[in-house]
Amino acid sequence: MTSLSVEILAADAAEPITSAGNAQLGIAVLAGIAVIVVLITKFKLHAFLALTIGSLALGAFAGAPLADTIKSFTTGLGNTVAGVGVLIALGAILGKLLADSGGADQIVDTILAKASGRAMPWAMVLIASVIGLPLFFEVGIVLLIPVVLLVAKRGNYSLMRIGIPALAGLSVMHGLIPPHPGPLVAIDAVGANLGVTLALGLVVAIPTVIIAGPVFSRYAARWVDIPAPENMIPVRPSEGLEKRPGFGITVATVMLPVVLMLVKALVDIVVDDPENGVQKVTDVIGSPLIALLAAVIVGMFTLGRAAGFTKERLSTTVEKSLAPIAGVLLIVGAGGGFKQTLIDIGVGQMILEFSENWSIPALLLAWLIAVAIRLATGSATVATISAAGLVAPLAEGMSTSETALLVLAIGAGSLFFSHVNDAGFWLVKEYFGMTVGQTIKTWSVMETIISVVGIGFVLLLSLVL
Repeated sequence: MTSLSVEILAADAAEPITSAGNAQLGIAVLAGIAVIVVLITKFKLHAFLALTIGSLALGAFAGAPLADTIKSFTTGLGNTVAGVGVLIALGAILGKLLADSGGADQIVDTILAKASGRAMPWAMVLIASVIGLPLFFEVGIVLLIPVVLLVAKRGNYSLMRIGIPALAGLSVMHGLIPPHPGPLVAIDAVGANLGVTLALGLVVAIPTVIIAGPVFSRYAARWVDIPAPENMIPVRPSEGLEKRPGFGITVATVMLPVVLMLVKALVDIVVDDPENGVQKVTDVIGSPLIALLAAVIVGMFTLGRAAGFTKERLSTTVEKSLAPIAGVLLIVGAGGGFKQTLIDIGVGQMILEFSENWSIPALLLAWLIAVAIRLATGSATVATISAAGLVAPLAEGMSTSETALLVLAIGAGSLFFSHVNDAGFWLVKEYFGMTVGQTIKTWSVMETIISVVGIGFVLLLSLVL
């Protein structure tokens, strides 16, 4: 368990900062979420400011002293950024190296050269899943959708038949697989084992992405049959490079942090002795920080230098990769502050009491809470962070595999039915040149399928683990 997990669980055990009853707490939660939704959707306020104001409103409606509410929010923000901020930065650097070096294009071109006809949707899933591992969802969309449009136009494929599998691959990686910010924060909040969560996440992700991607795309292509919009097909990002890294070394670099974390998970399961020398080594190299840092350092040589980058160009690439994530860090941090405020006013205990009275399985309850917050706020990351804070008390006494499944249940719920309050909704709509209705029939339905199928497989795994 990380130090952040210990701090969060310690905070969970603290006395609530308000004496409000369950009814008032329930109203406070709804009011706090409503404030966030209205500020984001109606007034177009930045999510960081909306989450900050929503947290203060949450405390006020719950009858908590303002000073205590501010302390809860700032504590949660600080702990969350401390826990995942460096990881987000390292992921951004790796993603930028992958894009600027032409490594992403190399993966795309190699796979597409070997795929055609009915195999193309499966190739798009593979491309999106591999590239989506180190990239934020929005970055993955910007990188992959131009490729999707090019493939659809040049190969005369249905846009939805090619696009839906790619979007499914990106979305599943974003919601279920660390080191993406949402899953990482949920892992910290409930005290789950990262390696076990990653391993089980892959087990859930593979069938889920198949059903929501290649299988659903057949129906999406019938419902919405549109050509690739000409004005949205830009020049590919790696054009103009004299050379670019090879396919094998690019894939190896992208997969390095995942492999290191999986090795740690396997050693933890097989050896299960904290004093064992091998386990001590794998605990270090398999930690998210070291695994991503190793991938970034290796990527500077296998991606950057292989593409002919000078030391100055590498430095510039790293610098440019960090500026865009300031907003992401603030939103994730504010989401952590909102989550901690929820915990400190006693909502976690209220949820725990309700779950005992309703006899709802913890995994299903976690999914339902994440679904509700996702529908309300439009943010998968905010839904994951907030739901993890609410259900953290349920993790006490759970086994390692059960806490990992709890994280995956939250992640699956956070992807439910993207609609007009989600930035991803508008990105997909504009890139594909669809109407709001067409976007709902394709993208929104796909997200819902991922969520429902994901929780289905999580529940199935819970029966055998």
